Amino acid sequence: MSGDRRLQGLALKVGPLGEHDRLLTLLSDDVGVIRLAVPGARRPRSSLAAAVPLTCLDLQIVGRRGLARVRQLQVQRSYSGLGQRLDTLAAAQALSELAIALVSSDDPVPGLLDAVLIHLERLDNLSRAPSEKVDHCLAHVVQAGVHLLALGGYGLPLQACCRSGATLTPPIGQWEWRCSVLPEEGLALGALAGATIQLNPSELALLQRLPRAELPRRSNGDLLGPRPVWLKLLAVLECWCRVHLPRPVRSLTMVRDCVSAASLSEHEPT
Repeated sequence: MSGDRRLQGLALKVGPLGEHDRLLTLLSDDVGVIRLAVPGARRPRSSLAAAVPLTCLDLQIVGRRGLARVRQLQVQRSYSGLGQRLDTLAAAQALSELAIALVSSDDPVPGLLDAVLIHLERLDNLSRAPSEKVDHCLAHVVQAGVHLLALGGYGLPLQACCRSGATLTPPIGQWEWRCSVLPEEGLALGALAGATIQLNPSELALLQRLPRAELPRRSNGDLLGPRPVWLKLLAVLECWCRVHLPRPVRSLTMVRDCVSAASLSEHEPT
């Protein structure tokens, strides 16, 4: 049919539209973030009922003005397994919210969809490993946030002092040394008044390793950094997003709540 086109991407968000339809928010390499009507998707036997969040879809859509409509869809990959754990589900929702905040309609960000899918795959593997602690999910979402912010043009300036321009080289072992997080500006040398968060040398060194492809680990494969440090780095991510992004990323708070609940559970008497 004239006007039909194909579009592939990741379903970030799905909500009701009218009585029987759904409103699909899709992240695509071709058009960035786009909102599409999915007619009849809320009917039990609809062929379009598979339009659900955290699903990679191959779509046939129609319409170029206003709200385009999905005519056909095929599921390429589902990350529904993330719902097996509250922490991985919250982390995946945080990635979806970040993508929506970072990408405008008709303004795709090169590499962002691939990055989101890489981190969703890691979270999905984590959700299938009950022995993995919540700390790993926490670390994954912090690193994913660092990666996505950088791709979207809001990267944390981790290498130079925002006040003096001096290189931020954490002196490991000098525990009195501090670096201040100033959300409006960046990271600054010293313990400055009014700083949202202050980092010691090992905390800054860990943060500076997060732009790498893999999580920082010890030689034996264990995750580098204890839970309180990862929670502090999550706080850095939260305050940076709150100041610089056009919309909030509320699911980061859900990740923090999951970690707090796990901590309470670990300390309950057996």
